[in-house]
Amino acid sequence: MDVRHRHAIVTGGSSGIGLATAELLAARGARVSLLARDPDRLARATARLRAAGATVAARPADVTDAHGLAAALDELESAQGPCDILLHSAGAVVPGHFLDLDDATFRTMMEVNYFGTLNAMRRLAPGMVKRGHGSVVAVSSAAALVGVFGYTAYGPAKCAVRGLMEAARAELARHGVHTGLVLPPDVDTPQLAEENRHKPAETRAIAGTVKPLPPARVARAILTGIHRRRFLICPDPTTWALAHLGSAVTPVLHRVFARRLKRIRLAA
Repeated sequence: MDVRHRHAIVTGGSSGIGLATAELLAARGARVSLLARDPDRLARATARLRAAGATVAARPADVTDAHGLAAALDELESAQGPCDILLHSAGAVVPGHFLDLDDATFRTMMEVNYFGTLNAMRRLAPGMVKRGHGSVVAVSSAAALVGVFGYTAYGPAKCAVRGLMEAARAELARHGVHTGLVLPPDVDTPQLAEENRHKPAETRAIAGTVKPLPPARVARAILTGIHRRRFLICPDPTTWALAHLGSAVTPVLHRVFARRLKRIRLAA
C-alpha cells in the first residue's frame, strides 16, 4: 500500500509508538488523525505534527468507551475522509506479582489492550471491507509470545490482541483488507518509564538486560509492514525469531529467565 494521500487514524497517537508512526506516515504524504485520552498531550502532539507540515486532525477519546470512541472516529472520518489505515497503538501495562495484583487490574488490562483494539476495529473495518481496501494494524507485544514474570495481567491481554488479529486475518483479506500484528520488545516511551516505576525486581532482571528500542525504529517497521502487507511485524531480530521459531526458542528463554530469577532469590 502506498500511504500517500491516504487517511491514517492512530489511537494512542499522542506519544510513543503511535506518535512516531504518525510522524512517519505524515512525512510520507498521509493525512493523519490522532486519538488519545489526554487532551493536553494530544494538543502538543498535534501542534508538533502541524509544525512539520502535516495534515492532521485529533480527537480525545478513551478506547474502552465504545460509544465515545465511535463518535470520535466518525468525526475524524468526516473531517479527513474514510479511514484507509488504522494503527491501534493505545495500550496500558501494569506489572506486578500475581498474588498482589487486584481483580480490577486484570480487567483493566483486557479493557484497554484487547477491547480497546476490538472497539476501533469493529467501527472502522466494515468501511474498509465495503471499499475493498485498507490496513488494520494492532500493536501487541513480545509478551504475547512468551510468558514473562510480572506480566500475568498484561501478557494475556496482549495474547488476546494476537488471537484477534490472527483470527480476523483471513476474513478481512478476502475483502482486500490487510491486517498486521506488531510485536515489539520494550520501547523507549513514556509508558515504559511509568511501567519501570512499578516493575518487580524479577521483571527488571529479565527485561533490564535488553536496551529498549527507539519508537522511530518500530514506526519504520510498521510502515514497511503496511507497504508490504505483512502480517507479523517484528521490529528486532530477537522478537522475529521468537515469533517465527517459538517452539525452538521459548524453552531456551525459559531457562535463561529461570537462571536470572534464581540469582534474584539468592541475592535477597
